[in-house]
Amino acid sequence: MSQLVVASTFYQCLSLAAAVDVGALPDPDGERILLLADSSQAPELSVPLDRQTGFAEVAKRFDRVIDLAPLVAPRRPVQFAPRADELEMWSQLLVRFWELDAAPGSVIMDSVQVNPAPALARIFRHAELWTHSDGLMTYSPTRKPLPTELGQRIRGLCYVDLVPGLRPQLLAEHRPEHRTVPAAAVREVLRGVVGTAPDHDHDHDADHDRDHDRGAGHRPHALVLGQYLPSLGLISTEEETELHRAMIAEVAGRGIDRCVFKKHPSAPPAAGWALREIAAELGVTLVVDDGPGVAELAMIDDPPALVVSCFSTGLATARFLLGLDAVAVGTPLVLGRLTPYANSNRIPLVIADALFAGRGGGAVAPGAELDGLVAAVAYCMQPTVVPQLRPVAVAQLARLAAEDRRTLTRYFTRRRLTRLDLPGQPPQPSAHRRALSRLKRRTLRLPVVGTVVGTALTGPDGARRSNGRVPVPARPRTGGTVHRVAHQATAAVLGRISRAARRR
Repeated sequence: MSQLVVASTFYQCLSLAAAVDVGALPDPDGERILLLADSSQAPELSVPLDRQTGFAEVAKRFDRVIDLAPLVAPRRPVQFAPRADELEMWSQLLVRFWELDAAPGSVIMDSVQVNPAPALARIFRHAELWTHSDGLMTYSPTRKPLPTELGQRIRGLCYVDLVPGLRPQLLAEHRPEHRTVPAAAVREVLRGVVGTAPDHDHDHDADHDRDHDRGAGHRPHALVLGQYLPSLGLISTEEETELHRAMIAEVAGRGIDRCVFKKHPSAPPAAGWALREIAAELGVTLVVDDGPGVAELAMIDDPPALVVSCFSTGLATARFLLGLDAVAVGTPLVLGRLTPYANSNRIPLVIADALFAGRGGGAVAPGAELDGLVAAVAYCMQPTVVPQLRPVAVAQLARLAAEDRRTLTRYFTRRRLTRLDLPGQPPQPSAHRRALSRLKRRTLRLPVVGTVVGTALTGPDGARRSNGRVPVPARPRTGGTVHRVAHQATAAVLGRISRAARRR
């Protein structure tokens, strides 16, 4: 039976080629078919995957290449979501339309959450399921629990070893077999694609500037990777412009006067052009690379002296796959904006901040320390999905609470720690103090307290007191807890009002 390998971006195609080269994908019983499912938001404005520079190098690793887009048009592949009562019909249709000998024996999914891969897994209900991953999302816990009919068929995870020593958390609840694609294999594929690329397939503006620099003696340059964060609802467009300004300022601070800006594929066509004026103010010459090629190919073709982004996977690719200097800018801002805590972008953001933020290259080194930090964050994100990580999280948080409060407060919220009863949570008030607080709140809502406060502010005749001093009523002689609490609450409120009046 055949094997369907789903790819939605060109970089996925490149990493899959490396996976085939090292035997990381499971062996098929028949054909190995690359199924293209372009994830572009506006595919009519982008270059199709099978027309990207170097795609022929990828295609020769597979028996056939099929494009899903023409079949589901005018819908995009990501919108392919058949109803339950249509699955058998689609199974028969696809087997005939794609001229398969039978239903596929295995489906290698690019995502377990986003169609069309889960839809294909549901259509071919007897196929074994594998997942391939090439980004920092590999180290994030599964965003939503998989339906039983999919989860029980998960067999393995094939992933690019982006961060040495870091264990994947994706699908950990299903205990998949892990197959690693070494960095060297991806690097060889990238070099092979760059070596076969004709000159006319590159971005003309970037090529002209690069050739001019080489003719005059090569000048070091920086590569800034845009992410189009406003589309994620994390920051506004104006804040993104300021973030890009900070990135270019980082470049200028390193003594680099030439910068290439690679915009995100989802960003509008003019996304990078407004940055030229900002770069000119900082004494940096900015070149906008809006060509269809992936950033990793640009790093191979003309290695930059520095790669800058917020939390792009390209930072890890640059540092650990290609040996380039990389720095993350703006991570504290985005960490403060990321909601809810279980947002799937949190792990990539934590990794980028821990490894690449600041001139020192981050505060955490790859290895056991980073692995423990990521495991603790993963547990706090999805405690019901990865409950086996609780002992690791408890140990990590106890250490941070005792030795490194800055890291604790940077990556973990007090509310989350309290909710999960983890080390580092703020001390809990005693039962007596909680009862007293409730009584105070109830007392402050009593009409008599409002009358006392109003009289204290204005005086008996209704005129506002000029000296700002508020008399505190004498403690009542009558007994009872409510009377005592009422007196304490009134005195506390009047005291705050008095202090505020004196400050004015």
